Amino acid sequence: MKVRAQAKYVRQSPYKVRLVLDLVRGMPVEDARATLDFTNRRAAPTIKKVLESAVANAEHNFALDADELFISEAYADEGPTLKRWRPRARGRATRIRKRTSHITIVLADEEELEGAES
Repeated sequence: MKVRAQAKYVRQSPYKVRLVLDLVRGMPVEDARATLDFTNRRAAPTIKKVLESAVANAEHNFALDADELFISEAYADEGPTLKRWRPRARGRATRIRKRTSHITIVLADEEELEGAES
């Protein structure tokens, strides 16, 4: 069984979010929670919130045990970019791109892991 949670339009660049997602991908939920608690990156609390949402979805919607879940997929897609302008010398302007992300975490249980191996 796979369970998914998503956060859309997070005001942080996908590149920076992916750095944190790479740390927790493939981990059991408890290990991922501990890792995110001690990760000193701005994306960590947001990713932890998405992880908790996925665990809550698994427990309430599918009656799965949180202790048996692990992160099977974790990715950050690019959302819409806000375009702003910064004044520069000699009357010019340069573009500032304020990027957004769509963060997705997919949890799976142990049965899904065994099914993938065989």
